[in-house]
Amino acid sequence: MAYSVLACLASLWLVSNFLSLPSPALAISSCGGSCRTLNDCSGQLVCINGKCNDDPDVGTHTCGGGSSPTTPSPPSSSSTPAILTNNNFEKGGDGGGPSECDGKYHDNSERIVALSTRWYNNGSRCGKMIKITAPNGKTTSAKVVDECDKADGCRNNIVDGSDGVWDALGLDTDIGEVHVTWSMS
Repeated sequence: MAYSVLACLASLWLVSNFLSLPSPALAISSCGGSCRTLNDCSGQLVCINGKCNDDPDVGTHTCGGGSSPTTPSPPSSSSTPAILTNNNFEKGGDGGGPSECDGKYHDNSERIVALSTRWYNNGSRCGKMIKITAPNGKTTSAKVVDECDKADGCRNNIVDGSDGVWDALGLDTDIGEVHVTWSMS
């Protein structure tokens, strides 16, 4: 009797452990495929907001990065080189629609930015402050409110700043582009 109870418990244990293992069928989602955990995505893809995507921390370029002739934005670091461009975040401005992070338009005097798609990281930096340093040595902080979307023509390595950002850095918007560095505040 004791032997049959032990055999039954051992069988139940094996079945329950087998059922708790991730199914190989689930670990094959590719770019844009649905997922719930990292194991649901193939290769070096990660699960972000329920979809398999490139890992922004590792720098994989499996999803949509292969056809672009430009180099993807590098991962942000303590001081990441970027190109500062000018954007009008007001309604009717060159920013297009409302900001991705909050669905609102913003006064162009606010110190706000849109980050290139990779740095925007599916909205994970929304509402967070970054520090921008210009070649003249001036620095300012700015709030991330939008994505400078590659699909809408934005290049990689862009920090798209409002007039408020350019003014705080003592830069003339007529220059168009300035090499800067940025980091999380």
